[in-house]
Amino acid sequence: MLKRKIVNDLLAWKNDPEKLCLMVNGARQVGKSTTIQEFCKEQYTHFIEMNFIENEEYMQIFDGSLDKNTILKQITLFFPEVELVSNETAIFLDEIQHCPRAITALKFLAKDERFDVITSGSLLGILYKSRTTKRKEHDIPSVPVGFVNHIEMHSLDFEEFLWANKIKPETIDSIKEYYLEKKPVPPAMHSKLMELFREYIVVGGMPRVVQNFVISHNFGSVIKIQRDIINDYKKDITQYAEGNDKAKIRDCFLSIPNQLAKKYKKFQYSVVEKGEGARKYAGSIRWLVDAGIVARCDNLSIPELPLAGNVKEGEFKIYMRDTGLLVAMLEDGSQKNIINNDLKIYKGAIYENIIADIITKSGKPLFYYARDNKFEIDFIERLSDIVVAIEVKSGDNTKSWSIKTIVGKYDVKKGIKFATKNVCETDGILTLPLYMAMFL
Repeated sequence: MLKRKIVNDLLAWKNDPEKLCLMVNGARQVGKSTTIQEFCKEQYTHFIEMNFIENEEYMQIFDGSLDKNTILKQITLFFPEVELVSNETAIFLDEIQHCPRAITALKFLAKDERFDVITSGSLLGILYKSRTTKRKEHDIPSVPVGFVNHIEMHSLDFEEFLWANKIKPETIDSIKEYYLEKKPVPPAMHSKLMELFREYIVVGGMPRVVQNFVISHNFGSVIKIQRDIINDYKKDITQYAEGNDKAKIRDCFLSIPNQLAKKYKKFQYSVVEKGEGARKYAGSIRWLVDAGIVARCDNLSIPELPLAGNVKEGEFKIYMRDTGLLVAMLEDGSQKNIINNDLKIYKGAIYENIIADIITKSGKPLFYYARDNKFEIDFIERLSDIVVAIEVKSGDNTKSWSIKTIVGKYDVKKGIKFATKNVCETDGILTLPLYMAMFL
């Protein structure tokens, strides 16, 4: 069982005296169901799980009145062996998007303080309204506002990947001390961490992939699982997108490696289809973001606080939410190039994507600053309540006139460069090894 940080959030929710029903959001296959199952089995004396894909009969529980007492009576009919004990029972509604009336029922179940209700499922099934089941056509209702707590789950971040590889938390704490004190990491430790970081780039954080890797260390099987996941994403497009949107979303998704290959990585609709623009494809980008497949990084008209208030409409970059899946979209042999650190051309795109991935998993929105395809700062982030300019370098050469140009102007108070080299500070610009992005 992989150790996941979200368990701390689940514990905080369980211990909150004013908790509502909980909905765990996130892309498919990031480990939602497994994590919730293990949590409920450890934390509750009694546990009921309903997976609406595996057993459509569970939908019948919600066919009649949605009064909380009626629902609980129906549950006892389907689960006669489970004792419903106040404050000791968890009810897990998995793949809830396949039972729209169960989504509506959360409003009524939230009012019953005797039982804890956790749900998970595809955001697409909830946000995009139509689907066909064997039973009938449904319109997916919106989640009852004010009756549901939300937690977002993502694939494993780099720290969780280190845990999976038997790196002890105290070792990670010692690395953080070097980060806080701005001191170089001992060479042997730095070399090992860069090796693990390159493995993380290739493996990514999808639980099935990570679990396979830590057991087998077989990159061939890693790639196979990753490409199976990518194919599942394509199937999701077919299942949840409507009409002509299916082809447009698929084309946007498949264009991501080419979008990141450009020197200036602003998303260009013409890369998807020559001569086309936002009018045709903007909705496709929104769909991919909602699916948790990609993260959007917005350009700023000016790098000043509040950053979200200075977003330049229609100018953005797109990154994969799991860098391992991005690498799996490339041709065979790319994985070996990354592990051996001999990838020449595309390395910058991959390193930029992994930093975007790490920032996103820390819960921060993504911003960048670019002018006229001549000046670009990879990321502009609000860290410790100041604006920080962040650049990503693919090698030991960390010279960058752009970051020197912007620090001290506007609201930008600090500059950080992530590279393969060790910790150092020159002319007020802090250079950090790529793996230290986990401490931002």
